[in-house]
Amino acid sequence: MPYMLLVVEPVDQRLSRTEAEGREAYASMVRFGANLKERGLLLSSESLKSQHNAARVEVRGGTSRVVDGPFAEAKEMIGGFFLLDCQTRDEAIAIAKECPAAEWCTVEVRALAPCYET
Repeated sequence: MPYMLLVVEPVDQRLSRTEAEGREAYASMVRFGANLKERGLLLSSESLKSQHNAARVEVRGGTSRVVDGPFAEAKEMIGGFFLLDCQTRDEAIAIAKECPAAEWCTVEVRALAPCYET
């Protein structure tokens, strides 16, 4: 069953690191992903740029609205994800506990399912 690990981090956390610290954090995540791939669990993973150049799009009643980042009300942002093929929710949670990012942010575990399922 597919599960997604969402790396949820404070918006300005990246600005608090030196470039060397940021590169080491990224390298630890790449190693984590490589290990998951070797174990046959990783379907996909990506790191996302910060929300500073992001955009939010809404269409309501045929009218679209685009809001450019950074988003003042945001306290957290999705910094990246790992898409896994796990047997159970417990297995996905155990893998999230192994994730290096769990030491500096939150790793949210979500099963994939159609939007009509809760």
